[in-house]
Amino acid sequence: MGVTTLEKIIALQKKTGNIRNICILAHVDHGKTTLADCLISSNGIISSRLAGKLRYLDSREDEQIRGITMKSSAISLHFEEDGQEYLINLIDSPGHVDFSSEVSTAVRLCDGSIIVVDAVEGVCPQTQAVLRQAWLENIHPVLLINKLDRLIVELKLTSQEAYTHLQKILEQVNAVTGALFTSKVLEERADKDTDSQVIAETVDGEQVYDWSAGLEETDDSHLYFSPDQGNVVFASAIDGWGFSIEQFAQLYSQKVGIKAPVLLKTLWGDYYLNTKAKKIMKGAQAKGKKPLFVQLVLDNIWNLYDVVLKREKEKIDKIVSSLGLKISARESRHSDPKVHLSAICSQWLPISQAVLSMVCHKCPSPLEIPAERVERLMCVGARRFDSFPPETQELKNAFLSCSSKDTAPVIIFVSKMFAVDAKALPQNKQRPLTQEEIAQRRELARQRHAEKKAAVQGKQDTEEISSDIESKMTSNIGSKGDEPQFTTETESLTLKSEKQEADNKGSFIAFARVFSGMVRRGQKIFVLGPKYNPAEMLSKLPSGCSPADDLPSVPHMACSVLENLYLLMGRELEELEELPSGNVLGIGGLEEFVLKSATLSTSPACPPFTPLNFEATPIVRVAVEPKHPSEMPQLVRGMKLLNQADPCVEVLIQETGEHVLVTAGEVHLQRCLDDLQERFAKIRVSASEPIIPFRETITRPPKVDMVNEEIGKQQKVAVIHQVKEEQNKAPEGVHIDSDGLVTVTTPNKLATLSVRAMPLPEEVTELLEENSNLIRTMEQINLTLNEGSNTHEISHKTLDNILAFKQKMEQQLQGRKWRNTVDQIWAFGPRRYG
Repeated sequence: MGVTTLEKIIALQKKTGNIRNICILAHVDHGKTTLADCLISSNGIISSRLAGKLRYLDSREDEQIRGITMKSSAISLHFEEDGQEYLINLIDSPGHVDFSSEVSTAVRLCDGSIIVVDAVEGVCPQTQAVLRQAWLENIHPVLLINKLDRLIVELKLTSQEAYTHLQKILEQVNAVTGALFTSKVLEERADKDTDSQVIAETVDGEQVYDWSAGLEETDDSHLYFSPDQGNVVFASAIDGWGFSIEQFAQLYSQKVGIKAPVLLKTLWGDYYLNTKAKKIMKGAQAKGKKPLFVQLVLDNIWNLYDVVLKREKEKIDKIVSSLGLKISARESRHSDPKVHLSAICSQWLPISQAVLSMVCHKCPSPLEIPAERVERLMCVGARRFDSFPPETQELKNAFLSCSSKDTAPVIIFVSKMFAVDAKALPQNKQRPLTQEEIAQRRELARQRHAEKKAAVQGKQDTEEISSDIESKMTSNIGSKGDEPQFTTETESLTLKSEKQEADNKGSFIAFARVFSGMVRRGQKIFVLGPKYNPAEMLSKLPSGCSPADDLPSVPHMACSVLENLYLLMGRELEELEELPSGNVLGIGGLEEFVLKSATLSTSPACPPFTPLNFEATPIVRVAVEPKHPSEMPQLVRGMKLLNQADPCVEVLIQETGEHVLVTAGEVHLQRCLDDLQERFAKIRVSASEPIIPFRETITRPPKVDMVNEEIGKQQKVAVIHQVKEEQNKAPEGVHIDSDGLVTVTTPNKLATLSVRAMPLPEEVTELLEENSNLIRTMEQINLTLNEGSNTHEISHKTLDNILAFKQKMEQQLQGRKWRNTVDQIWAFGPRRYG
């Protein structure tokens, strides 16, 4: 495929049904960026020889040095098959656990994902994490088993052993998917039981329980990965080849004379080819026969590797001619046989063709977004979709239709903000001159040259006359003559410094996706904060209002202008005037309105999207200070910019005045410090050793000592006496009763405070943990009531759930010491939700 032009991509953006928004997800070093290189080379953006070596989407210097991806990057690709043209918006994401937040930002914008698994390492912890993230965001995954060349070259497996190994990997991936599916069905069953409030029925005086989990009635066959379903590709991205069994089914249907659908069902599985009967039969393993997949697929690839690596020229020429390939003399004579092998394989089984074909047929377009996903995006916390006002519920149709008409409301989600140098922006780049501009500049240069020549000629004629006048003026002016020259030099230096400062200044671009409507450059739009409540705000705003109207100030809602729209092309940005729905884009000019993520809409009825699901939370804390104290303002400004540019980092100022940076891990910390010094603050900083936070809890007394021997009765008595002695040593002004009541009197004797800490029963603790979302909802309702607004509508179901929760609490907290406890609760834990 040739080089894809910008005009072609802009034309494809209008065909929403042929758009595929996908991300590449995997464990670290499983080959995501190498796969991305192979797909990019199919569009002529980079050379196919550099695929896997260039790492085109790793644009940062530290990414290239470490050899790992640290931030998600997007690029738009063109793919054509069977007369249909597709636009693939591809997002490459990191695999390192420290940067899992970047995976969350990528997954939210996509409809499908490519799960890459190393054929040698199999399913790793981060593979499970990305499968879970894809499941939570309700996007459709497809599987690519990568690095099959390692099974041949490194592990030296036979084709039969490799087949068994690949079966195990497929089982591991499907086991993770099955566990996610089972947990979802069980949760739905539990919710159904809670709604009905009927767990058991009485039949003939006996109690009968329904033990079925609901798994039997639910069809989950479409969820699993299987080569015969077409959602699995086997590949070696570094050698540039990959295939699905559909390709071999088409190939052998012509040669063997067996129908392609029959081959597609039997190429993967316990089937073998009976050459005498010329039939495909079941039971290859029991009869000691080669499975069809080994015989027709793997044996050919294994033989090709064997022949090329041993440099058997005659056999290589025979294979190349039989496959109808054209290999250049430069590649066939190369000292490294892997170059020759890659040239043959990439022409015979191009990985881009197999992967992009699978993506186009198996991943949904933006028009096929599930209604369940829409409701999940719109409902924050325990809020239900039916509790929204009618105007908000109507927006669900806008999501599902994904219309780009002028009447459709614009809905955009910004998943992160990322920093770019001002030089990298398209408007600041030098563009090539047209022929007309070149001719115009040539004419101006000729005129200047003629004027200069005429001025020199006139100067020579008047030189003698002016010399006398000059000498007189010099004697009169004296030292004042140097002043104009000094001023012009100062002005030129100031202009240079201002230009240099403008070049060094960074800019923030929002990484976003359009879910509805047509986005245009210069358009006014509402920026909705995470606490924005459409039910409350619609009553304060006039009906049918738009961002262009003069509106009263509303909390958690601002009005902004979309200054610039960009097409994200990896390291490059291209300017756009407008963009239809269903596409991924970059938006400039939102740095004053968006901190990390936000929802943008032209309709005030739009609710903010649910927060991103982050797998890893920031835990590594360091105190940061500048090397020179006078540079503290630059550090503060730099940390604010870093906080905006990184979705996972947290910036705090402690009570001691220390500036604390909280990151996800050591690699993430190092990247943040590098960015702070080189990009945002541009000063030298020093970081402390990681600050370890300590937490205290209460545990039961031990039953065994340090050598696992049971503690006797006398030892227990001694421990109790020791505790009592410690209690008696209370500080002045503190009195401790025998029943655990602690009474504290203030130094001025004006106030007395009594506190008794008691461990909750285990059943109550479990009940609180199960209902954490409900407690959070109760707290939100209390906050709105305390603020004096009664617009927060409480659905009947929420009220029923609160009453049921209260009854359960009263049932569990029985006895004299827990009397009236439920009516006296004023806070659920320090964070107010358990």
